[in-house]
Amino acid sequence: MAFNVNAARAQRLEALGRAWEFEIDGDTFSLPTELPRRVTRQLQALDDNDIDGLLALLLGNTQYDRFAEKDLTIQDVNAILEAYGQETGLTVGEG
Repeated sequence: MAFNVNAARAQRLEALGRAWEFEIDGDTFSLPTELPRRVTRQLQALDDNDIDGLLALLLGNTQYDRFAEKDLTIQDVNAILEAYGQETGLTVGEG
């Protein structure tokens, strides 16, 4: 029997949901629990220190604009990315 990619994806999405959410000052943001290959290629093209580029890709333009208005430290961003990685299994940056 062949491995069914669609069934495996459905099972992952059922377990994790389509988005991982975090909150800042009462404002909720969501990051994808799965990354399309197209996005991973864009991530690979970013400089290792381009945290804003990383966040813009993951959040999308609308959310990123709201996120950029927040007064966050790099430690805040690292905490978000670390929790994201732990809960979804995705490692997307070193901050």
